[in-house]
Amino acid sequence: MKIDPAAKPFTALAAVPTVIAAVARRPRATVALGLLTAGVTLFFRDPDRAPDRAPVGDQDVVLAPADGMVVHAGPAQEGVAPEGDWQQVSIFLSLLDVHINRSPYGGRVVSVSHVPGRFLAAYRAASATQNERSEIVVERVVDGRPRRVVYRQLVGQLARRIVTRVQAGDEVGTGERMGLMKFGSRMDVFLPPEVVLEVTKGQRAVAGETVLGRFR
Repeated sequence: MKIDPAAKPFTALAAVPTVIAAVARRPRATVALGLLTAGVTLFFRDPDRAPDRAPVGDQDVVLAPADGMVVHAGPAQEGVAPEGDWQQVSIFLSLLDVHINRSPYGGRVVSVSHVPGRFLAAYRAASATQNERSEIVVERVVDGRPRRVVYRQLVGQLARRIVTRVQAGDEVGTGERMGLMKFGSRMDVFLPPEVVLEVTKGQRAVAGETVLGRFR
């Protein structure tokens, strides 16, 4: 299984007490700490998904940007969405979920912005406006009409680092890897009114594979 390069410093740090226990000839402690090191490493696992095997050819489909539980699907929460008329899908990632993030929609990256903030629990509604976050705007022209999708990486109580690997001007494909969040977090996706949502609150989402909605 692939491991994201961001794992290296965390794995190295977790391995230190394991090595110390091994040198001290403490087999039980070595095994326990070794399992902890393996767990930290597996947090950064990066499994391939459908868009990695073949590009998404359907220009109407919007895919989940993260693994996790859908905690909101419907009209945008008041004070959370960008200016304008939007629908919102929010996905909460637990510590056990894959934390590699993917672009929900393909096109040109219009802007990437980072907002410092607090570290409230990511499942709380207030986290969407108060927590540290990165916002990515993607636009694609289909049949002469522009389509714009906005999505945000939000940190939580444990997730204190956001990695965003796209910048303004980049071309991204639907479901393409674009970054990750370290140790539990949330992603919000804002979709225009013409998108028909295909997920509901309480549903499990798989990044790059679960369909959030389709443009009419």
